[in-house]
Amino acid sequence: MSASPTLKTDETPKRRWPNRLSRAIWAAFVIGAGLFLLYPILVSTNFLFLFGKSPSLEELENPKVEQPSELYTADNVLIGTYFRENRSPVPYNQISPLLIKALIATEDVRYYKHSGIDPQAIVGSVYAVLQGDKRGGSTITQQLAKNLYKTRRGETRGALGHIPVVSTLISKTKEWLTAVELERRYTKEEILRMYLNTVEYGSEAFGIKVAAKTFFNTSPDSLKPEEAAMLVGVLNNPTAYNPKFHPESALKRRNVVLERMGQARFLKAGAVDSLQKLPIALDYKVVKHIDGPDTYFRGAVGQFVNDWCEQNGYDMYRDGLRIYTTIDSRMQAHAEEALQKRMKTLQQQFDRFWRNRGGNPWVDDDGHEIPNFIETQIKRTELYKELADRYKGQPARLDSVLHAKHPIKVFTWKGDGDTTLVMSPLDSLAYYKHFLHAGMMTMDPFTGQVKAWVGGINFRFFKYDHVKQGKRQPGSTFKPFVYLTALDNGYSPCDRIRDERVTIKYVENGKDMEWQPKNVTRSYTGTNMTLRHAMARSVNSVTAQLTEKVGWNNVAQYAHKVGIQSKLLDVPSIGLGSAGDVSVYEMVDAYSTFVNGGFRSEPQFITRIEDRNGNVIKQFDPRQKRAISPETAWLMLYMLRGGMDEPGGTSQALWEYDLWNNNNQIGGKTGTTSNYSDGWYMGVSKDLVTGVWVGGEDRSIHFTNSQQGEGGRMALPIYGTYMEKLYQDKNLDITMGPFPKPSVKITKKYNCVSPAEPRQRRDTPVDSIVTDDLLERINSGTIAVPDSL
Repeated sequence: MSASPTLKTDETPKRRWPNRLSRAIWAAFVIGAGLFLLYPILVSTNFLFLFGKSPSLEELENPKVEQPSELYTADNVLIGTYFRENRSPVPYNQISPLLIKALIATEDVRYYKHSGIDPQAIVGSVYAVLQGDKRGGSTITQQLAKNLYKTRRGETRGALGHIPVVSTLISKTKEWLTAVELERRYTKEEILRMYLNTVEYGSEAFGIKVAAKTFFNTSPDSLKPEEAAMLVGVLNNPTAYNPKFHPESALKRRNVVLERMGQARFLKAGAVDSLQKLPIALDYKVVKHIDGPDTYFRGAVGQFVNDWCEQNGYDMYRDGLRIYTTIDSRMQAHAEEALQKRMKTLQQQFDRFWRNRGGNPWVDDDGHEIPNFIETQIKRTELYKELADRYKGQPARLDSVLHAKHPIKVFTWKGDGDTTLVMSPLDSLAYYKHFLHAGMMTMDPFTGQVKAWVGGINFRFFKYDHVKQGKRQPGSTFKPFVYLTALDNGYSPCDRIRDERVTIKYVENGKDMEWQPKNVTRSYTGTNMTLRHAMARSVNSVTAQLTEKVGWNNVAQYAHKVGIQSKLLDVPSIGLGSAGDVSVYEMVDAYSTFVNGGFRSEPQFITRIEDRNGNVIKQFDPRQKRAISPETAWLMLYMLRGGMDEPGGTSQALWEYDLWNNNNQIGGKTGTTSNYSDGWYMGVSKDLVTGVWVGGEDRSIHFTNSQQGEGGRMALPIYGTYMEKLYQDKNLDITMGPFPKPSVKITKKYNCVSPAEPRQRRDTPVDSIVTDDLLERINSGTIAVPDSL
């Protein structure tokens, strides 16, 4: 009897152990099942930031696919695109059915039978991995989810996303969940459309439209069976199967796709065999990061829009914006043609000019070639800095590289615009330094809209923009600001100042200074000239005296008031255009104030920005403010017309152009700087204001006489040819006619045209320039002296 308790004590744990084990297993099962059921919720809600962000409801319903932004002219001509991923979506009905069949046969043969996840494909993928064969089990919808929402990078990776294997499981879960949601919200056709419009095909082509264009120069609805198969084959590995760089691999992969199309009964066996025998026939052309014709204007627009996008939460390179500019494509074409035509001829004259002198065009103030000019200039280039860093402490090797010759494609005015020459870096720099450059801009003075913008002779080879980026001394084109200051402070166009030698005294840095401005001929007529006549003839002595009378500091203030933004020195020579560098952009802005009745219109080159759906997200309206009185503005137009009306006016070369029907009126001002380094022409009509600059890349590169180098000969012909083309173009609403009559009563005397005195009128007017060495060259016979003023 005493043994029973002992036996019960020994046997009790044995009976309870299975119960405890079963409870533990059951608890583990329940917890595991709970976690399994909760896991998708934890992933989708990014529980404790462990799993990373998942697509929101809004993102699912309005997926943001990277799409290029498009740039349009005012007359609705597409002139370029901005993109990181070159993609242009097309609707489903513009995609070849063969492409759809090739995609389904290769990537997801049960596409129409599942709802985003294909269990059979997943099981097959796992089995293949166990057998050592990597095979994907993702459906087309899953792949779309990964492409659209970048489920494996950035903010989609949580704290657990950096753990191997775990990160893969989480990203796959997101793709499954997103794929199911996509299938709930979109039809099968919509998913296929989105997929083909978003996937990468290699060679910087994203989306089927760009891919078809890049590889076959065709559209998605015109793809042949073998072309469709190749493009689908590329999707597996856009680099390894790129037909341009790996043709054999691409051919094998294409034939695999064709085989699968046959297996899916999308192609007959005979068709598969015959198509597999065909070579890959490419018509290959990669579209650049910024697509469209090379223009300086597009660069200026791109910088402006990109800054606006950054400030307003948009991305110019992915949001598919539509940017509408003020440029008129027809006026732009006429401007480019006029500039190209003149610059080609001028370059020939320039080359011949220096060839006949047996030297290079880079000369000092005495006309002597600057020694070691190219060797000095190359040290300022990025190439030299890179080479100097690479060969630091090895001057002999650096010198050898700089003198080493190799084939290089360079710009030329002959043929197609480029040629290949064998040159060293030093040779190349010397070659390019021989070229003359130009900048030109046209603006509607009443709205401020820029209608034409030509920043140089060839954007492909010369990126520097001579409209807004480049600044040079304006020479005599700055003189109107002196006369503006005078007219707005009591003077009239008919007031007179004697053309005589003068000495102007002033104080600079506490020292008493003297300045003796000189006329271009170094002679003085003694004539008591009207202000209009003096400005028309560009007489330095009169302008300098007037500058002293009104105050050179006031001249700077008025120049800033009407549109000049660059810094100007407070010096007596400001009226002759030697007190600071300005841009064509600023000069056109300032002259436009005269045409616009005294209102300054801020230059505008964007009218509106739309989103990818055509909704206007920003409207840019004209911005104006009163700068000068309407009477002064109208009198300035009258003064500018003097270049044509007054005897010896420096604009009279415009009479050679077909510009004078219907009582047409044009005003303008030539400008030439020291040693003929810069040639300018500023022209105004009743509709438009245009500025033109011509010169060398460096101020030491120039002509050496007025017969070729003054603004009336370098820049004015571009303006004259351009205006001819505008008036002849019947598609443009630009007509000849006089300037409008004054809108207010003109209280100052202005109708005082100077008589044509035979000995005072030149057949070929010469613009007055600021030179210190001109007299010596006149005496040496280098420059022919025109009739005395």
